[in-house]
Formats: sequence, structure tokens, C-alpha cells
Amino acid sequence: MRYLFFTNTPAHVHLYKYAVRELQAMGHDVLVLGRDYGCTTDLLEYYDLPHEIYGSCGTTKYSLFKSLPFHYVNIFRAVRRFKPDLIFGMGGYAAHAGAVSRTPVVLLLDSEPTSLDHVVSRPFAKAILTPHTFGKDLADNHYQFRGFKETAYLHPDVYEPSVDIRAELGLDPDEKFVVVRFNAFGSHHDVGHGGFTPERRRELIEMLGERATVFVLDESEERRDGDLDTRPFDFHPALVHDVLAEASLLVADTQTMVTEAALLGTPAIRSNSFVGDDDMGNFVELERQGLISNLKSFDDVMARAEELLADDGAKARWADKRDAFLADKVNLTDVIVQVALNYGSVERVDSLTRHTVPA
Repeated sequence: MRYLFFTNTPAHVHLYKYAVRELQAMGHDVLVLGRDYGCTTDLLEYYDLPHEIYGSCGTTKYSLFKSLPFHYVNIFRAVRRFKPDLIFGMGGYAAHAGAVSRTPVVLLLDSEPTSLDHVVSRPFAKAILTPHTFGKDLADNHYQFRGFKETAYLHPDVYEPSVDIRAELGLDPDEKFVVVRFNAFGSHHDVGHGGFTPERRRELIEMLGERATVFVLDESEERRDGDLDTRPFDFHPALVHDVLAEASLLVADTQTMVTEAALLGTPAIRSNSFVGDDDMGNFVELERQGLISNLKSFDDVMARAEELLADDGAKARWADKRDAFLADKVNLTDVIVQVALNYGSVERVDSLTRHTVPA
């Protein structure tokens, strides 16, 4: 069979990379359509995935909307050339490519607030897959799996460190270090939302720098930490999970990396305007399990970060909590491959169940 995967962000490359390799090893033809956004292209090349780039997108608000017509033209051309039997993706690009080419589409969604994506994509999907924590019922063909999209690449069955990351970073064996991740808030689903202000960023980094080595990963096009004492991220982005696994703490106003830290057993603090009563189900569940802290107040962020960095036993306890949490979660790569081999007929896949909204 011929399978087409959409990777619009770096996280999508990680989501599908092992499934693409497995399907190729079985003799199937696979093509990944990628968007040049962040380090997406770097990751596609690093993992040697068969890919074409359909367009680019900046990190400023509304930059995506300006590029949409060109993206769709390139996507439709690529789909006509490749003639896939099944398409996988996370939104409108995949759904509309399937509609135009009359190809079945499997959508894998994990964010309840992205309602626009749901509206424009679900009518064209053969099946919709979401984590077990997803708080909306989208359609009759909506199924859930026990896990998150990140369990496709961070489940213990598939993830293992690729390098001695402390040596790679030039760190001592017992040196504490913190990863700070700042979001650009440039995606369409980020409109109206925000995270740390430049002043808060500086205050946060100064406090963390007094207690540990600090690595700053800023998605913005222009770094804003000035002359603060931080280490640059001068390693390949494919190694970021190895870095997270060894870190003492992650502090972020972004989303995906917080889940990744939790699944790697690293304490994580998340603070942005999504936090609150209508927060996404995966972050509510991870906090319930004691793996992350969702905090609106900047004072609470500072206090919690100080507390965790002063706790020398935190990493060991987090690893135990992570192991307990993942004990009954699926390796999502296995699920994706099973769905592919069943031509998108998800009812034949034992690890998927009909979605019902959590009480």
C-alpha cells in the first residue's frame, strides 16, 4: 500500500517517525509531506524519512494564513503524483488532501481548544483518534487510545537515549540543569493566548541561573534573554528528548514539551493562558498524576521552581510516578501501524475504543 503522512511541526515528525520506518520495512511505499516550520526539515533529514516540503511558515501570528493558498496548491500536486491509499495527519491539510483525492484520512488530534481545525477537518475523516483524556466527542467515527500522541515516541518500548547527553552538553555528571522553553504563540490556535512576558522571562532565568545551569529554547525568531547567563542550544534538535530526560526541571509556557518531560520522568512547570478551568485533558491528567504543575500565577511558578530545584530526591520520585503512569498506556506507534495495515478501519484495532466524553 501507499501511505502519506503530514508533519506540519517538529512534534509531528516524532509522532510518525517510527510508524513510517516500520511500514517501509514491511515493503510499503511511504511519503511524508512536511512544512518548513521550526526544525521540522532538520528532523526529517536527520531520521532519513522519505519526504517533500510543501511550504514554509514563520513563528509570527497570521504568517500561516498568508501561505495557505501556496501550501494547498503544492499539497494537492504532491498527492496527485503519489496517489496514496491512506492519509494520516492532524488537521485541515490532511483532511482536504483526502477529500480532493478521494483518499481515506485518519486524523490524530489531541487539543480540544483547536475547534477551527475540528470544524474544517472532521467531515472528511474516515477515523479520528484522540487520547483517552480528550474532553470532546467529535463524531461517530471518533475513537480513543490510552495514552498521548507523545507515547508514539516516548513510550518505554521505543525510547532510549541516543547519546551521552551530559558529555554532549559539557556538563559534570551531577550538575543540575534546567530547560526553559518559550513559545512564539504564532500558530492559528494560539491567537488570543500568551505566556511569559519579556520581563517575566528575564526574572525567571535570573532566579533559575542562581540555582542551576540554564538552557533556554526560545521559539521566537528573536531571543529576548539578552546578556543573561544561559547556555545556548547548540546541539541537533533531534537530541532534545535526551536533554529533557536528564534535566532536573523544565519550565515552559508551551505545550508539547511539557508532556514530553512528564513522560521522561522530569518535573515540569507549565504556565500560559490556556491553564484554567477549560484546560486540555492531557495536562489536567498529568497534573492529577503529580507529573506536572499547571500554574497561572508567576509567583507560584517561581516558588514551585525553587522548591523542585531544592529537592534532591525529585528526579527519582518522578521516574517512579512516570513508570506507574505509563504501565497501562499504549505504544501509539503500534496503534498507527495497525490502523494503517487495516486500511483505516479502526474498529479492527483492539487497542482503540469508541470515544465517550469523560464525566
